[in-house]
Amino acid sequence: MRRLIEHLDVAFTVDKNDTILRDASVVIENDRIADIGSAADIAKRHKGSKFDETIDGRMKAICPGFVDSHVHLSETLSRAVFPDNLNTRAWVFHWAKPFYAHVTEEDEYWGAMLGMTEMLRGGTTCFLDMGSQYDPGIVVRAMEKTGMRGITGRHAADNPPAERPRGWTDEMMHHHFFPNAAAALEELEKCVRKYNGALGGRARCWVNIEGKEPCTLELHVGAVKLAQKLGVGTTYHLATSIEEAKVCEGKYGMWPVTRIDKADGLGSNLVIAHCAAVTDEEVQLLAKRGTKVAFCPCSSFKLGKGATAIGKYPEMVKAGVPVGLGTDGVAAAGNMNLMRQILVVAGMFKDARLKPDIFLARDALRAATINGAKALMWDDEIGSLEVGKKADFILFDLDHVEWTPFYDPLQALVFSASSSSVAETWVDGKPCYQNGKVVGVDEPALRRKARELAADAVRRAGLHEEGVPTSTTLYDGGN
Repeated sequence: MRRLIEHLDVAFTVDKNDTILRDASVVIENDRIADIGSAADIAKRHKGSKFDETIDGRMKAICPGFVDSHVHLSETLSRAVFPDNLNTRAWVFHWAKPFYAHVTEEDEYWGAMLGMTEMLRGGTTCFLDMGSQYDPGIVVRAMEKTGMRGITGRHAADNPPAERPRGWTDEMMHHHFFPNAAAALEELEKCVRKYNGALGGRARCWVNIEGKEPCTLELHVGAVKLAQKLGVGTTYHLATSIEEAKVCEGKYGMWPVTRIDKADGLGSNLVIAHCAAVTDEEVQLLAKRGTKVAFCPCSSFKLGKGATAIGKYPEMVKAGVPVGLGTDGVAAAGNMNLMRQILVVAGMFKDARLKPDIFLARDALRAATINGAKALMWDDEIGSLEVGKKADFILFDLDHVEWTPFYDPLQALVFSASSSSVAETWVDGKPCYQNGKVVGVDEPALRRKARELAADAVRRAGLHEEGVPTSTTLYDGGN
């Protein structure tokens, strides 16, 4: 299948020079970009060529598909359930965990479907999912249906708290916590061998673990080593907030990143989710080890993680740490709209540091595209519009109030546009979102199903009742 998209008003290539083309054309052969350049040059190079489809790109902009570097698809049914007066640890232990305890495999599938339709509507083409509470195949099935590209895994931990909190069930303890690190790693290896490379390579499976207090140091380090052996990546939560860093310092005399590094647990195949609480020295450690970071601005805002107060994301980027953007899912960020994250990250450090040049629009777009792809170890195929790469891209409608008028396309994309001007989202050379619909999905029926399942899960978890804790001392001492 050969397609030509011609006379695009704007093409954001996000190549090494951040080239932006005006009056551009793109040639797509099957699932790859075969050529890209000015419309005049493409016309010359392909004079006399036959195309199966020619698409008029006028009043359109093309951009690499967005990469969500950290998302919890298993949380998609918990939109607007958890209150906004929680710190990170109370949020996790007393709200998210009870919700997980009452999420079924059916809930996970429909939640993953709902999350993917939302991502496609917002221009996200690839994601790194923390993983299923049950089996990665649940997410892979949803990917098959929606056409998305992504990485998933089997959510795992091995360090249960000394006392079981309200809402944690026997079933959740069984499928969430393994008896030890070795048992967890054995199961994770089985999952990688079964699902990695599924759907013709569009689905990947990693050695994903929860991270921080619910995981032993042995599991943190073991996940990185196992992933290296299997040729895949791993991701986990670490240094998520100043609160977590201080608890770690009280127990071990050091902050989380340093503790992992001293155990030889940092690697180039590791994506640390959040990584808000780090020192200047730890920034250099991350760069030296080649470790990646997934930053979730809106999650930090809701939970008061400290990203604007102590976060060193601009310093990470300057040091060469690949920093991708994540939504963290609907429970923490409110939605899976990566364009909201792009806007927030483009402005938050300017304001916090009173330095308008500390983090620019180009940095924000790169975090959502090529640097996210680098974090996912997929930048050889996605993250930019270049010859030979996968045809994963967004078409923006420039005949939209958000783009009317504009002079600088990059400023318009980052500071003016939103997901409402996303006209089409393509993955593997195929439109997955087009004409206001996710292709092949009955979205009204999906939303009805999701509302039904979500209401039941919240009721089973007791999260609608009074008395759910809003603070925690869990893991402060032992474990």
